[in-house]
Amino acid sequence: MTMKGLSRRSVSVSPGGSVGESMCQCAQGLRRRVGEKDGEGEPEPRSLAPPSRDTPSDSLNAPMMDGKAELERVDLGLQAPILIQRQAPSQKSLLETAKAKLKKNCSLSPATLKDALLGFFPVIGWLPKYRFRDYIVGDIMSGLVIGVILVPQAIAYSLLAGLKPIYSLYTSFFANIIYFLMGTSRHVSVGIFSLLCLMVGQVVDRELQLAGFDLNEDISPGSRNSSNETFLASDLPLEGIGPECGKECYAISIATALTFLAGVYQVLMGLFQLGFVSTYLSQPLLDGFATGASLTILTSQVKYLFGIKIPRHQGYGMFLTTWVNMIRNIGQANVCDVITSAICLTVLVSAKELADRYKKRLKIPLPTELLIIIAATLVSHFGNLHERYGSSISGDIPTGFIPPKAPDFGLMHRVALDAVPIAIIGFAFTISLSEMFAKNYGYTIRANQEMFAVGFCNIIPSFFHSFTTSAALAKSLVKTSTGCHTQVSSVVSAAVVLLVLLVLAPLFYSLQKSVLACIIIVSLKGALWKFRDVPKQYRMNRTDALVWCVTMASSALISTEIGLLVGVLFSMLCVVGRTQHPRVALLGQVEDTVFYEDSRRYENLLPVPKIKIFRFEAPLYYANKDFFLKSLYKMADLDPALEAAKRKRREKEEPALEGRLVEKGAMGELGQADTTCHLVPRQSEFHTIIIDCSSVLFLDTAGVSTLKNVRKDYRVVNISVLLAGCNPSVMDSLKRGGYFDNTEAGVKESQFYSVHGAVQFVRAREQVMDSTL
Repeated sequence: MTMKGLSRRSVSVSPGGSVGESMCQCAQGLRRRVGEKDGEGEPEPRSLAPPSRDTPSDSLNAPMMDGKAELERVDLGLQAPILIQRQAPSQKSLLETAKAKLKKNCSLSPATLKDALLGFFPVIGWLPKYRFRDYIVGDIMSGLVIGVILVPQAIAYSLLAGLKPIYSLYTSFFANIIYFLMGTSRHVSVGIFSLLCLMVGQVVDRELQLAGFDLNEDISPGSRNSSNETFLASDLPLEGIGPECGKECYAISIATALTFLAGVYQVLMGLFQLGFVSTYLSQPLLDGFATGASLTILTSQVKYLFGIKIPRHQGYGMFLTTWVNMIRNIGQANVCDVITSAICLTVLVSAKELADRYKKRLKIPLPTELLIIIAATLVSHFGNLHERYGSSISGDIPTGFIPPKAPDFGLMHRVALDAVPIAIIGFAFTISLSEMFAKNYGYTIRANQEMFAVGFCNIIPSFFHSFTTSAALAKSLVKTSTGCHTQVSSVVSAAVVLLVLLVLAPLFYSLQKSVLACIIIVSLKGALWKFRDVPKQYRMNRTDALVWCVTMASSALISTEIGLLVGVLFSMLCVVGRTQHPRVALLGQVEDTVFYEDSRRYENLLPVPKIKIFRFEAPLYYANKDFFLKSLYKMADLDPALEAAKRKRREKEEPALEGRLVEKGAMGELGQADTTCHLVPRQSEFHTIIIDCSSVLFLDTAGVSTLKNVRKDYRVVNISVLLAGCNPSVMDSLKRGGYFDNTEAGVKESQFYSVHGAVQFVRAREQVMDSTL
């Protein structure tokens, strides 16, 4: 069989048939029409039409004259269709499906238990395969660097959370150990995260204020118990907390209850496979939220830079209120803190810039924060800055571990709603970072297991006086840049934090809070620098830039939780807005091809005589059906309802007009053409509308009804409406909605696989009509 010997062939691939048989049929020159009536219960065959850009339109096969098929070429040199059949859907009852899933998920066997154990603790699977010689040096080096960074950050971020530095160290220690056991990412660093610390701190401050504690008291650092000022039980609604529990005790009780609930929410999300929730947190939304929260963090730390004691505002508008109070009390600035802050900021910013510039040459990042903390602690201790100048210092950081204690369940109802955004933000950042590093380094993660891991990184540490954790981008990037291969580096980092907890913590007694504030502010550089990307983002996508701005402004000016909610809602409204007012186009033909494009965006397109081709680039559903109709009527320059009314009115006026012309003798004076122009209704400039449905993802009931009404209304004015490029789900919706006639011919003469196929069908129909006249 040669290529030249085939002027036309059909390859039919159907369930129960073979390709070889179909090839034999082709060799015999057998023609099969698309849409031959199938047997009972079998799906109808459909014709695929993969056109070629190199084939001119006049060389394409015309459709059969009866209009029941659409034929286009298969590949270069062959002008024939490929006939396929849709598979019949499997008919399984709901009960059978439920039984199969229960059998699969609930069957107990040694293999199932082993898989469950390996799935829940991935370390069992990868640690025995650990390549010691290849990985150990990089993991130890990475773990040491991250541990050195964690110590100053843990102490600094305790200011954000409104808790003692010891609790931040506990959090960093337990989070690294638990993620080592349960995480599936090899590179992310899980621990304290500035955004979550801020959110925890806002809840802690609110509950302390409601309980009657003074948020503005400057706790004396001289004694570990000085902060635990006692109150009468009758004065405080502590709900289960004993009367001996003071401000510090109540604060950590609130934080652990909040952390426990956030972890429970994350585990439940994993159990019910609700990871899709993170898909509603787009990258512009997360960036805007991070920048807005960073502005809030910056605002909360400015008072430490200047050593000013101002009232701590809680609730909405904290950003503006704090800055107003700062400006009013700027005269009370502590000179010692101002000088210290200026020096620390200069050194930290300069070191960051140098590190960014020469990061390719530096194999290990400079531990600038640790060096600053050591130097500032020594200067503050030997200079007696607290006693001589009244500079605020960190105070006593005890060594060892406090005995574990269950979170207070009596406080959980107070923070149940606050734990929701914390849980969502925590797992969203963790999963997004895990997927990013997995893609970059060529391995896979399990999103559900990541939710379990970060959930238990919150649940278990909440029994050990820790607060909420998640993966952090900055530390994860440092991890990868220092040679990290596996989560063994997390164990090394935990060992460094443990050394500080057991031995070195008291050495930070004289550390100034202004130094910690400088470390926090410099760490916000990445998020604050996002402002520079706004013009570029605006040029790329205006909607994303608007989402970023709205989320950032609401997070900073209102509150972080409200900002996150506003960002999500606004993002969803933008998506709905895009589908409510999508792009529409009237198509023209690309010369000598089977392709059709927007005539307003491309030049040298050929109009299709007597045919309007309309493209709608969105799903057709209840929210945009009116826009669809308005756009179609505008593009076609014909509203069928108005046109039908005009024709009826002209029909009614014709007898009267004819009578008046006869009475006046005008019939003789007017020519035959003029008389016809007056008496015959104006015909449309086109007779067919083809709706390109290739961009219509789905139809709802309103969408199907809209298409039915469009076809019905245009039929009144003798205009046919054809559909082209419908995907299977749209076809199913049309069939269920009764769009097609009951006859098989109605289906085949109303929808086509391509716009060009529909145009060929119309041309063939015109030829048939011309030949019969």
